[in-house]
Amino acid sequence: MPLPNRVDPFGELFATPARGTLFGNRGGRFHRDDRTLGLRRFASRAWICCRLAFKNRHREVWGRGYTELFFLDEVTAFAAGHRPCFECRYHDALAFAQAWARAQGRDERAYVEDMDRVLQAERLAGRAKRRHRLKIDGLPDGAVLALPDGAWAVRGATLLQWTPEGYAACRPRPRGTMVDVLTPPGMLGAISAGYRPQWHPSA
Repeated sequence: MPLPNRVDPFGELFATPARGTLFGNRGGRFHRDDRTLGLRRFASRAWICCRLAFKNRHREVWGRGYTELFFLDEVTAFAAGHRPCFECRYHDALAFAQAWARAQGRDERAYVEDMDRVLQAERLAGRAKRRHRLKIDGLPDGAVLALPDGAWAVRGATLLQWTPEGYAACRPRPRGTMVDVLTPPGMLGAISAGYRPQWHPSA
């Protein structure tokens, strides 16, 4: 049976045989010795998304180390509140930090501790996923919305329906309405300032 180590745009962990395209963690270990979950869903505010392979490293998933997680793509990881890793994805992480700073009108890149502090407040309301009520018209490509029938990602003039296997359906992007956005505002700012999150091939 697969472990509940896949992350959806709502930040929830679930089990699926479908493979993701990115790997990550939430700052350490929070699974139990029997490879099950308790109430905790993170170890620190350093939530990152990483490459699936790096320097030929091999890990025992949910062993003695940190709690390994997997994402459909970076659009999903951003919605859940995970930023690029500065070790295995240095160039992506640097581009993200520079875009984050540009969104705030700053010349120097943002620092990890500052971004993580902001993201922790933006992605969680207690233990629940924080949603942000925003106008759909100004949302960049890669923003993920919570609609009555699930999570939908903004892609040009369309919305793409998120599923564990990939993006399944599309519908026209509405205009002139307010929506519940899952992607934290800090992430939206970095995307609007030029960072391009990676999409699953189905998009």
